[in-house]
Amino acid sequence: MLALRLARRAHVLVQVRRLLVVAASAATGFLLLCAFGYALAHPGAAAPAALRLAWCAVPVAATVHLAVAVARADPGTRPRPGLSAVGLGPGRLRVFSVLVTALSCALGSAAALLLFLHLRGDLPGAPPRGALADALAAGLPLPLPATATLLAVVPLAASAAGALTLRPREDVRPDVLREVRPDVATDPGAEPAPGDRRAAKARTALPGQGTSPADAGTAAVPAPSGLPWGVAVIAAGLTTETYAARDPGTGRFDLPGDLVVGSAAVPAGWALTAVGLALAGPALTHLCGRLLQAARPGVLRLLSGRVLQEEAGRIGRPLGVVCAVASGAYATARLYAEAHDAHPSFGPLSTLGALVVAGCALATLVTAAVEARRDRTDTTAALLRIGAPATLLRAAALLRTAALVLLLTPLTWLVAELAALPLTR
Repeated sequence: MLALRLARRAHVLVQVRRLLVVAASAATGFLLLCAFGYALAHPGAAAPAALRLAWCAVPVAATVHLAVAVARADPGTRPRPGLSAVGLGPGRLRVFSVLVTALSCALGSAAALLLFLHLRGDLPGAPPRGALADALAAGLPLPLPATATLLAVVPLAASAAGALTLRPREDVRPDVLREVRPDVATDPGAEPAPGDRRAAKARTALPGQGTSPADAGTAAVPAPSGLPWGVAVIAAGLTTETYAARDPGTGRFDLPGDLVVGSAAVPAGWALTAVGLALAGPALTHLCGRLLQAARPGVLRLLSGRVLQEEAGRIGRPLGVVCAVASGAYATARLYAEAHDAHPSFGPLSTLGALVVAGCALATLVTAAVEARRDRTDTTAALLRIGAPATLLRAAALLRTAALVLLLTPLTWLVAELAALPLTR
């Protein structure tokens, strides 16, 4: 009951994020039910039915990724003195976040079931079946255990991922505590006050404070260590896809939209490439910040680069996922352009799945960016107090966006070309 009350009294922006999770969960649940309906309507076509169900794993992963990002950005899950006084510490707040995530995904699954039943004709009204008639299994009874299992996939997966991701952790480094409160250096178990946390964050985020002018632009910000792993996984994915595409003994494997790519190793190579881009995203964002601060930076480039370095761990992973989605979309478009003379015909379910994946990736990136901007509130206020113009902050934001676009767009295009090259030769 407390979880429901806290969820109901949240800010409008938080409610909009939860509605996005509900919509994504509804679309993913509908895709799962359509794959199940196709299997019921075609009992002799086990391989195509299993393939349709396997392709639903991509929208499920995108929906879970969005649900975890929304749960992480929920301000109601952050420790506060008032809630800690009544026994709601970080552990119980994590339980609250998991319950809210499960509730949002369950509402989406319920909406998907109602839509599926309506299109089948099981509910009152004239269902506009059309192109979906083959996947609805109209007139056939729906097994309740299998239907409930499919609808529970997204809520259970999102709840488990949220519980693993939102573990309570200490985000203040000992050196920062020693700088703000010298008494903490002799008492490692002491907790800083909220005001000290904000002061430490503002002091470490402002370039040049507490350091000499010569070291202001070169103060070390720990670089993420995922770039070598990301490059290795991308190379493994491209290698797997190349060998699978050149093997004449591979069987038939269909993509949505009647496109044959050979064996299942080709989509597996694409999946490895996408994972590699996601792993390399934080390191690439940090590298972009380093490049902005190179060669005698001014105030604008120094501020933009430092913010990118500080936020690399937060927005880098969603950026990598967006690059992976864009790369996969470009490679698939190249394959369709090579295989079809006319404009390819995408079915409604394939279009819905693509919209779910792309929409969840973009929504996750926007959520991470908004969360990072909110956490920079104290730093922004400190800059304004010392006389920094508001136009400087806006110009820094534009410069950061332009730098990321200039760095990641050619990389995404190169990976997409390499992924499509073995299948288009």
